[in-house]
Order: sequence, then structure tokens, then C-alpha cells
Amino acid sequence: MTRILLALSSGTIFGLGLSLSQMINPEKVQNFLDIAGHWDPSLAFVMLGALAVSLVSFRFVLQRPAPLLADSFHVSRKRHIDRPLLLGAMLFGIGWGMSGYYPGPAVAALGLLSREALVMVASI
Repeated sequence: MTRILLALSSGTIFGLGLSLSQMINPEKVQNFLDIAGHWDPSLAFVMLGALAVSLVSFRFVLQRPAPLLADSFHVSRKRHIDRPLLLGAMLFGIGWGMSGYYPGPAVAALGLLSREALVMVASI
């Protein structure tokens, strides 16, 4: 039960962060991706903030023998860029650019009863 409550609270905090940063707003995301038109660089600051937190915290977290609520870490051992990775990244980027959603914000936008988010989550 503790794991479920912690997962729920973590997901809620993550969703609130996505909402506050407006990453669940497809127009804002598409303007960020439109570097040749109405470019909106504000989401770059959100991403840089997330990157900074990750760079600092991963150094400490990965020194532990295991996560707090799991038996082991699940970290990819791949060290090279291959064709499936590139194709997956391209599909992800095309889908993100066309819809303005990617999985995390699409699920968070369900709380707004957005029909577009519902279609996106169903498509995923």
C-alpha cells in the first residue's frame, strides 16, 4: 500500500509540474518546436531545469545499491546509437510535433477532460 501511495503522490507532483510549466498545452509545445516561425523558448528553461536536477541527483541515487521501493535499478546497458533508437526517436519527435503531446503531458491533460488528450492516450 505504501508503494501505491508513493507512486500516486509522485505522479500527482509530476502532473502538477507539467501543468505549471504548460507542457500539457499543445499550442505552447508546438510553438516551442516551431523554430522558424513563432518560436517560444520558455519550455527550454523547463527542460534545462529538469536536466540540472537529473545531473545532480543521478550521481547520488545511482550510488545506492537499490532504489528505496524496488529490488534493483533498471538502467539500460546500451552504450551506442543504433538504427532502432534513431527510428524510435524520429517517430517520437514527429508525433510530438504533430500533436503537441507526448505520453506524460497527454496523461496529465486527461485531468482537463481534453478530447485531444483522450485521443492521444488512446492512440498510445
